[in-house]
Amino acid sequence: MDSPAFDLAFEPAYGRAVPVAAGVERITAENPGPFTFFGTNSYIVGSSSVAVIDPGPEDEAHFQALMAALAGRAVTHIVVSHTHRDHSPLARRLQAATGAVTVGQGPHRPARPLRDGEINPFSESSDLSFVPDIAIGDGETIAGDGWSLSAVLTPGHTANHAAFALAGRDILFSGDHVMAWSTSIVAPPDGSMADYMASLDRLIVREDGLLLPGHGGPVTEPASFLRALKAHRLRREQAVLARIRAGDRGIAEMVKVIYRDTDPKLHGAAALSVLAHIEDLLERGEIAADGPPSLAAHYRPAPRS
Repeated sequence: MDSPAFDLAFEPAYGRAVPVAAGVERITAENPGPFTFFGTNSYIVGSSSVAVIDPGPEDEAHFQALMAALAGRAVTHIVVSHTHRDHSPLARRLQAATGAVTVGQGPHRPARPLRDGEINPFSESSDLSFVPDIAIGDGETIAGDGWSLSAVLTPGHTANHAAFALAGRDILFSGDHVMAWSTSIVAPPDGSMADYMASLDRLIVREDGLLLPGHGGPVTEPASFLRALKAHRLRREQAVLARIRAGDRGIAEMVKVIYRDTDPKLHGAAALSVLAHIEDLLERGEIAADGPPSLAAHYRPAPRS
């Protein structure tokens, strides 16, 4: 199954602020992992008066690196793309140190309510204590000395995910919605595949010139990358549908075939991605289920009318 041209070349330069565009610096936290790549990217936007986008995890070395890079500059806003623990927790310490206001779409919430007996598999990854001072709406703007950021709400990876466009610069800070190194995890109930695909369509029509993601390097050709990413997700959807039509009834069976070339350690996350596709397919009437959708439920083709 073909994928977008993912770019795995990245130098994290831990502890240092790296210029990535005029008036934009990146500092990468040293929290590497299968879902964070080399670590979480924090961005500093502006010169004498700045915003920090995605302060990152509660990590002493990263906090000190941020404070060193911010020395002599006023921090007016701390912007959070979404409330996973690798992105938002350090906002509290950074706010205490700088007096900046925090900005985000809102507190953490699931894309849908938990069903009876359901456990959120990513609950420990969620920062439930972050509540932004400014709950920013779609298209709303915050501004500082020489910079302005507008919110582009992009639910899907989480229900409260937001990207931020840098006015006059053709740059979008895309958080975990779109990354150059990998696809984003979409795991119910926190995530929604229908929402994710709609958010992809939002970015495709924007025609930004550069995406700066929450992990890894920039997406330098967003138009072609976004279209390829959408096509990849649609192929995954068709693969799920094909396995159900071929007789697979459980998600574990489907994962073994669809993700046969993927590290088995990631099959748990892959199963949640399949569940996200299944929820979308059920909502559209493409398939049927024996009871509410879950990792353990059985699925079958929808009866033909």
